[in-house]
Amino acid sequence: MPTISHKGRNMPESPIRKLAPFADLAKQKEKKVYHLNIGQPDIKTPEVAIEAVKNIDLTLIEYSPSAGYESYRKKLAQFYQRQNVNVNSEDIIVTTGGSEALLFALATITDPGDEIIIPEPFYANYHAFASSTSATVIPVISTIETGFALPSIEDVEKLITPKTKAILICNPGNPTGYLYSEAEIKQLAGLIKKHDLYLIADEVYREFLYDGDDVHYSVMNLEDVQQNVIMVDSVSKRYSMCGARIGCLITKNKDVLATVMKFAQARLSPPTIEQIACEAAIDTPQSYFDEVISEYKGRRDTLITELNKIEGVIVTKPKGAFYCIAQLPIENSEDFAQWLLETYDLNGETVMVAPAAGFYSTPGMGLNQVRIAYVLNKKDLVTAVNILKEALLVYNKK
Repeated sequence: MPTISHKGRNMPESPIRKLAPFADLAKQKEKKVYHLNIGQPDIKTPEVAIEAVKNIDLTLIEYSPSAGYESYRKKLAQFYQRQNVNVNSEDIIVTTGGSEALLFALATITDPGDEIIIPEPFYANYHAFASSTSATVIPVISTIETGFALPSIEDVEKLITPKTKAILICNPGNPTGYLYSEAEIKQLAGLIKKHDLYLIADEVYREFLYDGDDVHYSVMNLEDVQQNVIMVDSVSKRYSMCGARIGCLITKNKDVLATVMKFAQARLSPPTIEQIACEAAIDTPQSYFDEVISEYKGRRDTLITELNKIEGVIVTKPKGAFYCIAQLPIENSEDFAQWLLETYDLNGETVMVAPAAGFYSTPGMGLNQVRIAYVLNKKDLVTAVNILKEALLVYNKK
């Protein structure tokens, strides 16, 4: 029988989705499952985007340009400029989600065996994208004790080898919610300049900041390393449009853009109808974002308050995105997460969490941690955390 490739065998399973069959079985048993496992917002998509789709007057759904519609890229550049981010339309290639932008970035800058340094825990699909391009992830560990702050720049520099091509960050971070400061970004800039590396920044959660003095500092505003910087973004979270699958790759490096364009041409074009919706979404009024951020801040505060009531749980307050990592008084969070779905319920209800080991590439890390997405309303979050509290008592007695 023909064999599967090493690349295919080494492709990691999603820690977010691998327990989905157990959740489906729980629902078939008529259990209610509170989904804390996946970053699917329950906030409504802006009305202007929905109306744009409803009012499409096309007789033919044709290919869009491989770089995306020029009108969308121009409007997108204006969106960033209003946020004082140094971007022009010619710096942008529209992609099929932020995922494709990351995949194109790694395919463009790495050869098989090249290394990408990533602070961990990190978004699990970074490992999948690296596997897809035969690059090697080199983790630098951040800890819950420091709130998952950037490790010392000396620790990062120690990992640089002749095979190192880039440092990849998510700011604010998934799964930790950590927000990199301007000083930390500039430290990384100094490092990539010194060693002539790329800095790839996933800025998908740039708007999701909850404390008044915090400011998002974009890598596109680094002045001395513009040729070394690649930014990735997406509409998924900003406009609660995860299913639209529209993202972008942004860089001032013309060689990178030209190479990314070859990959973009090979996949033909980003989705046509979704770009129409996303172009309209840029006109979303500021009041929408004010309400969304206020809602998520309340959810964050509720979640952290409730988790801190559980004996043995360690959690730090995230500054951005809508995730946190919680350390539980257990040994194996994957076993616990599966048990929650297969065996446990409280009055016919249970919860689904994402085991955090899947967000690390260092063996043995995160085994007693889970990622929690606070994408439920505050009442449901309180209920879900109470179920978690009662479940831990039962689990640790068995």
